[in-house]
Amino acid sequence: MNTTKTQTPSQTVGPYFGYGLTSEQYLYDFKSLITNKITILDSNSDYITIKGKIFDGENNPISDAMIELWQNDGHNRFFGRFGTGTDAENHFVFQTIKPKSVENQAPFVTLIVFMRGQLIHSYTRVYFSDEEVLNAQDTVLNAIPAERRNTIIAQKKAGCYEFNIYMQGENETVFFAV
Repeated sequence: MNTTKTQTPSQTVGPYFGYGLTSEQYLYDFKSLITNKITILDSNSDYITIKGKIFDGENNPISDAMIELWQNDGHNRFFGRFGTGTDAENHFVFQTIKPKSVENQAPFVTLIVFMRGQLIHSYTRVYFSDEEVLNAQDTVLNAIPAERRNTIIAQKKAGCYEFNIYMQGENETVFFAV
């Protein structure tokens, strides 16, 4: 018997066990425990929709990624999950409360990308194009080279915020080490 030990193969982050994480994406007949819609009703908050796609290095939309959204603006906390294959056009969509500024930071949400081919998930932030004053003074946003900042700023269009994620290439989204 050969007793030479070799390295075991690595495992990528996805695809996912859809039964428990993104059941709608895989056409199970029940809803996920975590959804993409906020359940807190607060008349003092602005409700928003963030919609986008994830693109690979060849600018093709990725149909089997999973996105988690986390936000904490000191008052409200929201966690949501959505699979890009849930939508016929491979969008991810979140309906949430627009975060408020905390300690003079610009409002932002954190997105976590899980997908096939990755050995670990990727973190990015979503800032908002209509927060120019706070964006201009945000220390994290301004630590990013000026020519790349637009990759993490969602554009307000047709009643929602559009935010596309590019995993590689010329428009690659800024990702953060955690």
